[in-house]
Amino acid sequence: MKNHQHLWGIDLGGTKAEGVVLASATSPEILFRDRLPTESYKGYDHEVNQVGLLVEKMEKAMGYRASHIGIGTPGIRDPKTRLMHNCNSTCLNGKPLKEDLERLLNVKLSMANDANCFALAEATMGVVKDQFAKANVVFGVILGTGVGGGLVVNGKIINGLHGIGGEWGHNFLDTSGGGPCYCGKMGCVENVLSGPALEKYYASASGEKKSLKEIYTQAQAGHDAHALKTMERLIHFFGLALSVVVNIVDPDVVVIGGGVGNIDLIYTEGKASLQKFIFNNHCDTPIVRPKLGDSAGVFGAAYLTI
Repeated sequence: MKNHQHLWGIDLGGTKAEGVVLASATSPEILFRDRLPTESYKGYDHEVNQVGLLVEKMEKAMGYRASHIGIGTPGIRDPKTRLMHNCNSTCLNGKPLKEDLERLLNVKLSMANDANCFALAEATMGVVKDQFAKANVVFGVILGTGVGGGLVVNGKIINGLHGIGGEWGHNFLDTSGGGPCYCGKMGCVENVLSGPALEKYYASASGEKKSLKEIYTQAQAGHDAHALKTMERLIHFFGLALSVVVNIVDPDVVVIGGGVGNIDLIYTEGKASLQKFIFNNHCDTPIVRPKLGDSAGVFGAAYLTI
């Protein structure tokens, strides 16, 4: 039987689509959770149909189909053109994904990119809810293969006029930022702070290719000058890049997700670096680890329906 309190969400990633049904916004018990491969290499229509199959599985498990589903995407929907762009699942780019899925599923969809879903999940049922219950403004950071961000104010995502609210990863940061970015610009935050960018910087300095985890371990041991320099670069530019966000939005909490966020220095020396650059004589902004891990995307998608 249909339950209007249930929250249905789908996280559409680069390789899989995951669905979840939560009992309610106030008691987010997981009632259903499963995933299907997107098989995006088979093309756009196939990926859309895979989402349809996932919703059918959700419907079969729950005994009804929701009238409203939230969906997190690996890119951005332009509100004006209604087309997707900057998707790492490239077959989605230039496509009216929301409209095509609504037509296929015969349901209302609320859509946001994965960074926004991450921020929303941590704000509503994650670390912010647990430790900073009075926080009104939350900035969620993705530091991983790419750099993204999501802004949540009073429990709602700020998408913005162009659908790019919170996208700090493509602000200009540094002229030596590793060459041109895929977005067509130079010196983007992503080209400096992403995992691949840090690995590239280390390789150019040392002549050796190492994973970011190895570089961090070497820096901790103190025996690799190039690893130490790479970490110093990360900390310096992390503070500089984030200071732009803090100066404009002044969030109550910043939550760091993604593989680069596993580097402990971000939460100590990174915050000290932020202090150097923000327009204030002290920095009280909490910079914290997430609680929900890989679950944040699909949980945040479910909360889009509130």
